[in-house]
Amino acid sequence: YWRSTLAGLPEQLELPADRPRPAVASHQGDSVPFTWDTDLHHGITRLAREHQVSVFMVVQAGIAALLTRLGAGTDIPIGSAIAGRTDDALDDLVGFFINTLVLRTDTSGDPTFAELLGRVREADLAAYTNQDVPFERLVEIVNPTRSLAHHPLYQVMLTFQNNDTELALPGLTTRDYALDVASAKFDLSFDVEEQHDSSGVPSGIRGLVEFATDLFDRRTAKSIAAWLERLLRNAVEDASRPIGEVDVISAQEREQLLNGWNDTVRDVPDATLAELFEAQVARTPHATALEHDGTQLTYAELNARANQLARFLITRGSGPEKYVAVALPRSIDFVVAILAIVKTGAAYVPLDLSYPADRIAYMLDDVSAVLALTDTAGAQHLPAVDGMSTLTLDTPDVAERTAGLSTVDVRDADRLGEAKTSHPVFVIYTSGSTGRPKGVVVEHRSLNLYLRWAHAAYPAMGGRTLVHSPVSFDLTVTGLLGPLTLGGCAHLVELDEGSAPDLDQAPTFVKATPSHLSLLKNLPPNISPTEQLVLGGEALLGEALDEWRRDHPGTTVINEYGPTETTVGCTQYRIEPGQPAPTGTITIGHPIWNTQIHILDAHLQPVPANVTGELYIAGDLLARGYLHRPDLTATRFTANPHGAPGTRMYRTGDLARRRP
Repeated sequence: YWRSTLAGLPEQLELPADRPRPAVASHQGDSVPFTWDTDLHHGITRLAREHQVSVFMVVQAGIAALLTRLGAGTDIPIGSAIAGRTDDALDDLVGFFINTLVLRTDTSGDPTFAELLGRVREADLAAYTNQDVPFERLVEIVNPTRSLAHHPLYQVMLTFQNNDTELALPGLTTRDYALDVASAKFDLSFDVEEQHDSSGVPSGIRGLVEFATDLFDRRTAKSIAAWLERLLRNAVEDASRPIGEVDVISAQEREQLLNGWNDTVRDVPDATLAELFEAQVARTPHATALEHDGTQLTYAELNARANQLARFLITRGSGPEKYVAVALPRSIDFVVAILAIVKTGAAYVPLDLSYPADRIAYMLDDVSAVLALTDTAGAQHLPAVDGMSTLTLDTPDVAERTAGLSTVDVRDADRLGEAKTSHPVFVIYTSGSTGRPKGVVVEHRSLNLYLRWAHAAYPAMGGRTLVHSPVSFDLTVTGLLGPLTLGGCAHLVELDEGSAPDLDQAPTFVKATPSHLSLLKNLPPNISPTEQLVLGGEALLGEALDEWRRDHPGTTVINEYGPTETTVGCTQYRIEPGQPAPTGTITIGHPIWNTQIHILDAHLQPVPANVTGELYIAGDLLARGYLHRPDLTATRFTANPHGAPGTRMYRTGDLARRRP
């Protein structure tokens, strides 16, 4: 029986711990008391009677349902002590016969609480029938992976005190005294005792939640006790509800999760990228805007070249709701090209010519670009696509045709249509590692929000910025468009192990991936930023960051998180000079302006703090969706049940939990 029943038992439960599990458990513990009133006790007793189960089984079902709701999965093993007096002849015999059973509870399929009670009853009665096998023998036959970090077979215990422990002796008055034992054999242990009045009527339940202090804070243990009480109250009121719909958190907790930690409202003026850039040109026309291989352009010079090319592109069909591919290396021509495209009202689509030819062909065909901008070298790798013409920018013909055009800013009267912030500004294709590459359509309105937030969060962009990432990677959006709309100088460089750019002065700002840390450490010190380093695109480990920070103690480091579907970045965690970095994986921090972060369960309900759920992002940073993929857009950009009518949220697929 036990070989069959415990086959495939989970090695350990994922519980809402405050800290990672240590390699060796210290067995240090603490406990918090709880009391359930008479009404709840009566309700539990009534529910037990209606479903032909014991009060113990109702509490066990409640714990199993709660642990499932807290991210522990749907296979919940719970340890339980049993008296071990299966023979009537043992009733009056003094001795210790207690054994421990593993009560395996199946919560899969989101059963109603009533259905879960039936499952618990069936499993428990079978376990009681086979209770004579000592727990030590169970460990031998199941043979789980031995670990000094956690108890084998189960990590959660339920003990039900339902025996009369009063001792009456002549001339003596006796009382029970609870011992404060600062130890814990298990991760969590629920010790429950029913109370009855003199006539035997239920009068309340009291108990303790004992917890391992290696894993849990006292505050979390109190929350677990409160969540269990709330779940049982709601289950007693209506046992026909699926356990996934039974309320666990309080109204106050829900408000904090959905709104309190998402209080990011900021009034942001609307503007297109062209308007942001042109406003900066007006402020600092003679400041250096761009540098590459010794060539520098002022804001006025860069703007003039972009205006001339924009006017030429308009004659070739570039305009609002149109897409223009850019197949150029990281160069001044690349920057002029993307600024010219957005000035026409069209969206630019950056292409990395190091990609395989079939991938480039797929992207060009998928985007239905009206035009592709490239140079002589790139033209050799650019496949022909029906309906798309190619413009080679470094040919004398193009230079002659643009040289005579006006350098004045392009206006709606010059364009093929009115330029709006609801129009696309760029399309960036995902890697395609999980299927066909998808074109993410980002609009001016969300890019405007991100850039205005970045101006406030990253003032070092107003100095000197290194732009080193591939043009098709959205790191370039921050490193290039950030300084060009704030008055900084964007210096286009190549970064690799074999060579380093020759810089007259160190940059004030760099955005890179965590993988670049080792590269920056091996390059000359003046390649690293003096004021702000922003890292994103992958998980950041504190240990790797510490190595770089030892050589650059005065630089602020920001861990920025955000999929392309949320424009660029949507959360940040800042590590100021002198502040120690967390160990392990560094948190993604807090949402930025007008952004809400929700961590939800399978029913799109918020999970409590410390509980793992799926990360959803809502707010003004959301992209329009996937180009020509309405089905996929509807799947990943879903209706937001926690926002205003008509709002959306993006399902990231990432797992996360919120630290209180």
